[in-house]
Amino acid sequence: MPLEIDASLPASLVPLSWLVGRWAGAGVIASPEAGESQVGQEVDVIADERGFLSWSSRVWRLDAEGRRTEPLDTETGYWRTSAEQSSPGKPGVDVELLLAHPTGIVEVFVGRVLGTRVEMVTDAVVRTAGASDYTAAKRTFGQVEGDLLWVLDVASSTEPLHPRLSARLRRVG
Repeated sequence: MPLEIDASLPASLVPLSWLVGRWAGAGVIASPEAGESQVGQEVDVIADERGFLSWSSRVWRLDAEGRRTEPLDTETGYWRTSAEQSSPGKPGVDVELLLAHPTGIVEVFVGRVLGTRVEMVTDAVVRTAGASDYTAAKRTFGQVEGDLLWVLDVASSTEPLHPRLSARLRRVG
């Protein structure tokens, strides 16, 4: 069943309206050093009348019984569309995702929204001196059977782009 679009939603956010809500689910995190682990994730996406979405995500490791163990990542940021600056001749809408992590990393992603799918790559990655080695990323989001599926690939100065995190989240609340 398609999501009804809130009539008060700014027109610039209509292409991202399918993201709005609270999401929770599970997925997999992978690293060359530690291998794969099961993770849980909660995401809150809130529309702001000024024309952006607030994004807040929390990820934690799950034990064999699916219980939360250690927190792994938190990120906070904003989604914006650039309808006025969309790429001419290309379907979809240009979109930006600005993210900050408490681990000393700030990212700017750019990409395209086409229906209920978003593909984006980093336009900029800024790291503090104590942050991990991280140079680029690609994120893909999509809505499948009402769920939010997403994948994150990352690169460092010593590793090319490789899978890092993926999850399937259900709308809650």
